[in-house]
Amino acid sequence: MKIKVGDTVETIDDAIIGEVIKISENDITIEDVDGFEFQFHANELILKQSKSKFDNAIYDTDIESIKKEKEGNKKRKVTKVKPKERHAPKFEVDLHIHHLTDSTKGMTNYDMLNLQLDTARRQLEFAIRKRIPKIVFIHGVGEGVLRQELETLFGRYNNVKFYDADYKTYGLGATEVRIFQNLEP
Repeated sequence: MKIKVGDTVETIDDAIIGEVIKISENDITIEDVDGFEFQFHANELILKQSKSKFDNAIYDTDIESIKKEKEGNKKRKVTKVKPKERHAPKFEVDLHIHHLTDSTKGMTNYDMLNLQLDTARRQLEFAIRKRIPKIVFIHGVGEGVLRQELETLFGRYNNVKFYDADYKTYGLGATEVRIFQNLEP
């Protein structure tokens, strides 16, 4: 906007409002409400908007589009994952017999052990097919028969390394298996 003689202007840096009485190149002389004259550069003044123009500017804006714009710019909350949890296995297989069958009635210890080993083998094969890098097999402490059989099973695979799972999370009754994808099973 171009400032003309007779326009009401206000200063950018000061609280001075007045009417333009003289313009010469970049210098503008204004007279405030008390009759004092001030001289400013053109870039130090702005046109004073009347209240009705300001009200129209508010009512003419599309409030809904402004709300949508503000909502769209919200930052997504990122939950921080601890480094230890980042590499923790996500795939857990609980080999406790009561999780594998509804009833053990009529099953011998041999049948129960075979069911647990078959489940472990199926889940390990599934993880190899789906390229899951880590699995935890929860076997419990007991007498250690299932644990020994699992170690024998895992030892048959070239692309598998196994070790005790995290003690804080699983206690003594779990084995973690790491599967290497670039080796043949």
